[in-house]
Parts: sequence; structure tokens; C-alpha cells
Amino acid sequence: QVQLVESGGGLVQPGGSLRLSCAASGSISSRNRMGWFRQVPGKQRELVATITSGGTTNYANSMKGRFTISRDNAKNTVYLQMNSLKPEDTAIYYCWGWIANTNYWGQGTQVTVSS
Repeated sequence: QVQLVESGGGLVQPGGSLRLSCAASGSISSRNRMGWFRQVPGKQRELVATITSGGTTNYANSMKGRFTISRDNAKNTVYLQMNSLKPEDTAIYYCWGWIANTNYWGQGTQVTVSS
């Protein structure tokens, strides 16, 4: 089994920055893909960014240039650096992992962008 635990959410003013972390534990295969999705109540969960174990990244168009995904394979941890945050970035951010042909999700961390 795999567990994903997020941290780093919170309240930030517009234009500010936050860094989310997701630590994976359990049976982590060397080849995997991890990433971040977000969801606003009443709306579908949407892609933010993904990264493969080899470091290939993919971003939703609206996040390009503001968000950066990275990972530390030795720590089985993926990060999301979010800059120039906007009120519309307010959502629950979920860590995701595709590991050994199975989807895994974290419990989510709230990010609120407000003055």
C-alpha cells in the first residue's frame, strides 16, 4: 500500500507564494508519476501539474509560468511551488500518484488566496 501525505497549505494574500509538499510512503516503485490536482466545491477536480520519476513535467495551461512541480526521489516527495497566487487559485489541492499501475490520492490540503 501507498500513502500520500500533503502539507504546506494555508492562507496567503494575492500575489503571494506557497510551497506544497507530498510525502509518499509504502511500496514505491522506481518508475512512477506523481502530481497535483485541485478542486473547488461543486466543480470537477482539475489537473495542476504532474512529474514522472525521470523528471518530465506537465502543466495545466493556466498554471504555466506561475507553478513549478519538482520531486526528490530519494525522499519520495513531490513539491509544488506556487507563485503569483490569485483568488481563483483557492481550492483543495490533492497529491496524486500513479504507482505500480494504481492511482493513489492524498487527503488534500486547503489553499486560500484572499486579502
